[in-house]
Amino acid sequence: MNNKNRFSDFLKPLMPFIAAAYGVALIYLTALPIDGNEPGIGGEMLSWLLSLAAIGLTLFLVGRVEPNLFPPVRQFPLKRPAWRVFLGLLLIAPLWLVIEGYVVYGLTSLVHAVQMEPLTYSTSELREDLLAGVHAVLLAPVLEELCFRQMAISPFRRRGAQIVACVVMAVLFGMPHVRNFPGAFLDAMVYGLVFIFSRNIWYGVALHAGHNLWVTLFALYCCLGLGDIQMAPTPVIYLLDVKAIVGSVVLAVVGLLLIFKKK
Repeated sequence: MNNKNRFSDFLKPLMPFIAAAYGVALIYLTALPIDGNEPGIGGEMLSWLLSLAAIGLTLFLVGRVEPNLFPPVRQFPLKRPAWRVFLGLLLIAPLWLVIEGYVVYGLTSLVHAVQMEPLTYSTSELREDLLAGVHAVLLAPVLEELCFRQMAISPFRRRGAQIVACVVMAVLFGMPHVRNFPGAFLDAMVYGLVFIFSRNIWYGVALHAGHNLWVTLFALYCCLGLGDIQMAPTPVIYLLDVKAIVGSVVLAVVGLLLIFKKK
């Protein structure tokens, strides 16, 4: 066994922790320009630029460096996703948001009473959320999926080891989301399993981006007075009204038809 193989064997079990540390460091770095009360458009744009640079660096690491260290990484090529599957997952995302909300609500209720209150937004708060939503929908899912899923899970050859790495990463992914650990853990498990079974990171990105997109759209839904969504701040829980749930089911059906439609 040569030195490179010894180094790879030593490094492989540490990859979930290395990838998590790397991902958290990049997230912290890209958030610095907006780490203030009123960052404004200038701070947001600088954060976007830093995120693009971080994505470029991470694509290089997972596309060129990791395959040389860990041959199993080649099971997960960075290939272009099928557009209909990508779009279908975006449409399924609001139903996953509904399911996640009720699962977290149910689990939390087993421990203590959950105080729900109507979700309200002022005009200024909504403006800030819409501006931050650009990053949350277009950039953050790409960076986080590359770091917390592609980089951490792909070095493992066997499906069982990949699922174990997925669970570890879900815990590590949830830890920075202090107020929303249960929801972040569930999200990370779903994104990781989608990545493992599809062998395509972009499908997890689609579901992640769709989740963030619909959180932003539901905020707009409330602000415009179109419906009533209940929210708990810790852990973060969203319980949608009947109209939003019915709309989410309809969109999910359309999404499934797109995914399973024959070419």
